[in-house]
Amino acid sequence: MSWRRPLLPAAVLIPLLAACSAPASTPAGGKAAAGFPYTVTNCGVTTTFQAPPKRAVTMNQHVTEVMLALGLQKSLVGTAYLDDAVLPAYKKAYDAVPVLAKEYPSKEALLAAGPDFVYGGYASAFDAKAGRSRDDLKRSGIASRLNTEYCPSGAGALDDVYREVAEVGRTFGVPDRAEAWSREARAGVAAAEKRLKGVAPVSVFVYDSGDKTAFTAGGKGIGNELITRAGGRNVFADLDKTFGDASWEQVVARKPDVIVIYDYGSTTVEQKKRRLLEDPALREVPAVKNRRFAVLPLSDAVLGVRAPAAVGKLAAQLHPAAR
Repeated sequence: MSWRRPLLPAAVLIPLLAACSAPASTPAGGKAAAGFPYTVTNCGVTTTFQAPPKRAVTMNQHVTEVMLALGLQKSLVGTAYLDDAVLPAYKKAYDAVPVLAKEYPSKEALLAAGPDFVYGGYASAFDAKAGRSRDDLKRSGIASRLNTEYCPSGAGALDDVYREVAEVGRTFGVPDRAEAWSREARAGVAAAEKRLKGVAPVSVFVYDSGDKTAFTAGGKGIGNELITRAGGRNVFADLDKTFGDASWEQVVARKPDVIVIYDYGSTTVEQKKRRLLEDPALREVPAVKNRRFAVLPLSDAVLGVRAPAAVGKLAAQLHPAAR
């Protein structure tokens, strides 16, 4: 997962920009749209929207799916960077949006789309070396938003998912859609947790990728909360990052009952399983010994609209008897 490894330090390096009030999407005729002006502070950047953005670009799948979940495909003039397949419910809408690049577009390709708003899922979306920093965009008159999981302060709870959706809904003038989505999502999480009442948690190690070391989910991101709410205990919850490296010796010492494999990219789930099962150093790890694996698409385990449903999906794999 080479594209995400440099992401973590980049999140720390994003400057906390001085608060500013930048007009965005000024309405024609001078009459304010309902619910506007709207001011929001995101990762230290304060922006005042006079009207909903009309030409948005999303970079990274989970923020693209936030927009599609809110029915905002007509506000999108471009998108980029999928980790896995778009949810079937969003595929038709997604297919109607121009794809600017397989991964991140160049600055030139991004500006050529003529956006008035850019929404990035990871800190790497706003890479200063590539000329795509939020400051660069602001100088071009373009407002921006970074998914709050990758703000310098970080945000990794389901409540942050609901806040993310609410703020995007307000920004685009569809707060009612955001509220309706959140009500349904909260109900689904409550139903999953009800099924787990009285169930003892199992210890979980997340295997994202890695050979010499294990790239895993730490205690800071949404992935950690998904494990907890699904009836698990993340053995690397003490890792003060969303993602980070752990040694295989640590994996052995912490004896996880279940290994959750993140599914994305060119390395298949079966290849990842084989790597774990064939490593003699892991032979006595309970999850390996008992072949207890669970699988989540990567897009389920980041701060986006899939996360609430992922609680039930993961719970069913950690505790199949509690379905």
